[in-house]
Amino acid sequence: MNKTFDRYAGIVFLAIGAAFVVGSRSISTSAYGSNVGANIFPMVLGVFLALMSLRLIYETFRKQQQQQQAEGRKKEALDYKRFGIIFVSAVLYAYFLEDIGFVLSTFLFLLIGFQTMQRGRVGASLLISACFSGGVYYLYVYVLDGSLPGFPAWLGLS
Repeated sequence: MNKTFDRYAGIVFLAIGAAFVVGSRSISTSAYGSNVGANIFPMVLGVFLALMSLRLIYETFRKQQQQQQAEGRKKEALDYKRFGIIFVSAVLYAYFLEDIGFVLSTFLFLLIGFQTMQRGRVGASLLISACFSGGVYYLYVYVLDGSLPGFPAWLGLS
């Protein structure tokens, strides 16, 4: 973990989260066939991203102080391979979201992300990915009366 990179990434993601919140305010508050407006999901994601970014920035300063007190500076290598895998999977997630649906694309994205960050424990990764993607879909579509792309038509589950 590179503290300088984490700090700058936290600042960039804080700005992106703030932009999501500001941008979501210009989206209409009602949507056809949905009681939840199209502005809610980006606003919640923006707030969540901003809060997580603040936490990351705080942690980098705290870790830096602890590290300086405990030992001298060490050079840490950046893990470009993991970053590349997660970046490509995020781009593919956004590209295929409409084609294969929210549940399946979110499940695959989370599974790839979990296995990229920590190899092994495939069963736990499968369970968490399935529960999260299915749970968010159920909560948003059935509880909040929102609309998300369901399953692809070729599966026959729509």
